[in-house]
Amino acid sequence: MSKVEEFERLRPLLISIAYRILGSVGEAEDAVQETWLRFDGSSTRPTSTKAFLSAAVTRISIDVLRSARVRREEYVGPWLPEPLLSDPFQGPARSVELADSVSMAALLLLERLSPLERAVFVLREVFGFGFDEVAAAVGRSEAACRQLLVRARRHMEAGRPRFEADRKERQELATRFFDALRNGDVGGLQDLLAADVQLVGDGGGKAPQLARAVIGAEHVARLLASVIPQMARIDVTFEPHEINGQPGAIFLDRDGKVLHTLTLDVLDGQIQTVRTVINPDKLRHVGPVADAWAIARAMKQARRQPN
Repeated sequence: MSKVEEFERLRPLLISIAYRILGSVGEAEDAVQETWLRFDGSSTRPTSTKAFLSAAVTRISIDVLRSARVRREEYVGPWLPEPLLSDPFQGPARSVELADSVSMAALLLLERLSPLERAVFVLREVFGFGFDEVAAAVGRSEAACRQLLVRARRHMEAGRPRFEADRKERQELATRFFDALRNGDVGGLQDLLAADVQLVGDGGGKAPQLARAVIGAEHVARLLASVIPQMARIDVTFEPHEINGQPGAIFLDRDGKVLHTLTLDVLDGQIQTVRTVINPDKLRHVGPVADAWAIARAMKQARRQPN
């Protein structure tokens, strides 16, 4: 097998590792490209190509994350991970860990970890790497990696919900949510939302965004029920789509360009969090991006006109 063939065979795994460490599709793709350049430039073939490439992409991702954290501290408004429409790596033996680790909620919990803790957690807990492989990837001893994992688990478990919703329950609730959304049904939406539900938007200062999170079932339901019909008046539509392994939707302008994504966190039969990503820089991998400012102006104009 040629170098190119070996690399392409492992590319889905490398993208999946990098995305979980970075929370960014674009940065993950760049990390994988840099990994290829290092592999292609190496004069010797490693004993294990998988181990070599996994270690390389992990180290590159750790370095990228360290610099990215400075930018995230200066980010305008709430920072959310870039939406992932489908995980390129499928591992039947660890399907539950893979699905859980890519959710928006899990990725935000991973933000609490140091770059080393995050890398160790991802390699060991998500992908099931041996401690010897983890140690080689992050450049620490096995004993140090075990301590890093203990700390990472402690942070992750402290923030995890006590009860997980099964896939069927999530999907059924999401279907009811999107039906109520289309109809502007305040009561129908409110029945599906937890009392302390939060609506969080990520515009990054590059698109219209909420000044702060909207909290409470009534407030969130009324906002959604008023805004979505207004968007429909100017031919903005949405398509339900699984995003980061969770129920969600992609909103499109009249030309089919991506306006924003929306994801739902479902727990104990209710929606706990609604997250929207409208920052155009985080949507380019989803498709051609709409002009969110123009949409906002069109909505304002439409409100002035009689129905």
